[in-house]
Amino acid sequence: MNRPSGPRKTANLSESLHHQLNMYTLAAAGLGMLATAQPAEAKIVYTPAHMRLEQNTPPIPLDLNHDGIPDFFFDNHFDVVSFLNVTEAYSANEIWNARSKGRLCAAALRKGVEVGPNRHFRKDPELGLFMDYTSFNTYFGPWHNVKHAYLGLKFSIKGKIHFGWASLTTITPGWPHGITATLTGYAYESIPGKSIKAGQTKGSDDSINGAFAPSASLTSPIPDTPQPATLGALAMGAPGLSIWRRKDLVGTPQ
Repeated sequence: MNRPSGPRKTANLSESLHHQLNMYTLAAAGLGMLATAQPAEAKIVYTPAHMRLEQNTPPIPLDLNHDGIPDFFFDNHFDVVSFLNVTEAYSANEIWNARSKGRLCAAALRKGVEVGPNRHFRKDPELGLFMDYTSFNTYFGPWHNVKHAYLGLKFSIKGKIHFGWASLTTITPGWPHGITATLTGYAYESIPGKSIKAGQTKGSDDSINGAFAPSASLTSPIPDTPQPATLGALAMGAPGLSIWRRKDLVGTPQ
């Protein structure tokens, strides 16, 4: 019996399949490289600190998002009266307020309190809000001898509202001594309008590490390792595969 002179159809099918497998392999490699290159989305930008707020100095700036533009100022005054206050740098920025002995002041929040929309924020860009005040005959303020508490902060990045906190400790010996205050850290939520808890340094997803601001000498978040795509998934068009896009964490000037 004479054999066909041309190549068998099975050989053509094998070459076609081989070509498709090569294409799938290249596609899988490309997806894997892209997925590896994309870090996990970070939400909380946290900066550890240990900065004493010196007395009778020019207002001390607090730049929450490290864009080079102050968001708030601290003033630690020592004279006939001593006071520590916090002032907004822009009219869009506000501070969580509370009353102490009938006076409006900056609240001293406990850890875990949610800082977000519909909270007790107030602004006074000219005078600011007292944290602690003492004179020869009176004292007031939620920050009077506070071992550790949090300011609730609301501020603007590129016209969008964000929420954050700053942690401080204060020592108030009383008149005629001044106030000793130390800034121990601060953070903000990078997603506009999203709440943050006082003292929170990581996002709600435990698999995502908190992002640290440039001034902190800490390592960046490590993205989750992508799982290798199977041939079966690729042959079906790899449904469910997605590529994470990195989002900006540090705002540009307001």
